Amino acid sequence: MAENRVPERSEIEEKYKWNITTLFGSDEEWEKALNSLDEPVAKCAAYRGRLSGSPKVLQAFLDDTQQLERKMEDLFTYAFLRYSEDTRAEAGQVMRAKAMGKLMPIGALLSFAEPELLAMEEAKFGAYLEAEELADYRHMLEDLNRRRPHTLSAAEEKILTGMHEVTSAPGTIADALMDADLIFDPIKKEDGEEMELTGSNYILHMMDPDRRVREQAFRNFYKSYKQHVNTFAATYSGSVRGDVFEARTRNYPSARAMSMAADNIPESVYLSLVEAVHRHLPAMYRYVALRKKILGLDELHYYDVYAPLCGDLDLRYSYEEAQEMVKKAVAPLGEDYVNTVARGFEERWIDVYPNAGKSGGAYSSGTYDSSPFIMCNFTGTLDSVSTIAHEMGHSIHTYLANTHQPHQYARYTLFVAEIASTVNENLLIEQLLQKETDPKVRLYLLNQYLENFKGTIFRQVMFAEFENKAHELIEQGEALSAAKMNSIYADLVKLYFGPELAEDEEYSYEWARIPHFYRMFYVYKYATGYSSAVALSEKILKEGEPAVKKYLEFLSMGGSDYPLETLKHAGIDLSTPEPIDRALEKFERIVAEAEEICGQLS
Repeated sequence: MAENRVPERSEIEEKYKWNITTLFGSDEEWEKALNSLDEPVAKCAAYRGRLSGSPKVLQAFLDDTQQLERKMEDLFTYAFLRYSEDTRAEAGQVMRAKAMGKLMPIGALLSFAEPELLAMEEAKFGAYLEAEELADYRHMLEDLNRRRPHTLSAAEEKILTGMHEVTSAPGTIADALMDADLIFDPIKKEDGEEMELTGSNYILHMMDPDRRVREQAFRNFYKSYKQHVNTFAATYSGSVRGDVFEARTRNYPSARAMSMAADNIPESVYLSLVEAVHRHLPAMYRYVALRKKILGLDELHYYDVYAPLCGDLDLRYSYEEAQEMVKKAVAPLGEDYVNTVARGFEERWIDVYPNAGKSGGAYSSGTYDSSPFIMCNFTGTLDSVSTIAHEMGHSIHTYLANTHQPHQYARYTLFVAEIASTVNENLLIEQLLQKETDPKVRLYLLNQYLENFKGTIFRQVMFAEFENKAHELIEQGEALSAAKMNSIYADLVKLYFGPELAEDEEYSYEWARIPHFYRMFYVYKYATGYSSAVALSEKILKEGEPAVKKYLEFLSMGGSDYPLETLKHAGIDLSTPEPIDRALEKFERIVAEAEEICGQLS
């Protein structure tokens, strides 16, 4: 395959594609399963009005709905995976639309359950909590009771649930625009050859040692976003308005409060995170200044912030080499963990390479009854290897939770979702640094480490501040125009990157390409997760087996308790700013070592 052309999916070897037959053997089998949902749905709907009859009746309802949810998860996940393979393909588009069209009304039909249960007198509900038949659902019911003040009547809940298909539309439209419809001008090399620019290879071009390539990629990429910025403003404004509408309807003081209440996280955690990052911004400014110095630039532009600090050191790895690197990195987590990672490689959990129309970025998916699945766009860089380690962390977290918990407690919350992935990333970079003595290669690795901190703490908190300001504007009755969002975002870039960064109009449009904004108040969890992962990876490497045991128990707990409590089991207390400060102090130490090496090499 030509290096500058993204191949069609049909050109990718089968061994580098995920094997999703653990979900359904074929699209036809999926279609048949989708059409067979009516009977179990009717069975669950028939419990309406009966849930307060006895604990035994409620147990039967919960058992039946868990089985139905498992079927629904399989159906939606398969459709989403097929869509991700090639977002241009009609088959995946149709399957995803059918899945959403079928599953959203089911949620509305069964939305009677929570308000019906909460219509019970509290004394009776308390007796249900102690009933032997409901022991397996106690935490779930306690959590429901906690949300009593924000649960509406059965009729209102049905309306809100039915609205989810409408309120999710802005994100779906933005995804389609980003992944399938946006076309970017190609990059022209000095010899006149053209290089294709896509959403999936944009960051790769931004990491190119050739500054001319980086600048063209940057300007051409955001030229297309600028041309569609009003559409993106409309989709994001619609998404924020949906968030605010639901928060007000549920009697929360703000959308942020509603989002954090879902995980039982106090808003003080969010506020102390932002405050801690602001305290440590001088370290980020040192890193930006170091980049400018090492790259030998009079002006550091936004298209330079991903450039490798050792531009002539281009470490490349095959996918097979990446597998061995990841297995070696996670060896401190024990033989069972390593064997499960190896199994993931052997059983083709991973969709490896970019192809035309494929969703950009990477993610881990899967269901209670399937293997995990990892979508990535492997390009052979160290960052690509790190991405495999990262997504494999997600997958093993899912695997352990599914193995040790019943379905109702297997799904862990987004608040802890980035911890296992980042522990794996940190173990990879620590393992590589441990054996490396060449100053230039060591600087290359430290650059990767610093980029992880930059991308997962500083940038995610910058994103969090942006979405918080956007929601506050709507909550105050103000309009959320493209110009307003551009201005807010540009000011945040200046705040987070500091005085050494030159101004570029293009970076003000970056908010439009961040898909996580359509999942409100999600991005800050990357930062809390990364900070927790820094502490956990250091414990694992310094303390060995005792720390590993607690960590694997934490992963195996899934959603059986609130996330702050499961983290405390692993030795991390995010009710204080201490884990954030510790992580950012480590960032400062890494910057200092990079500065020292820079002095040696100059």
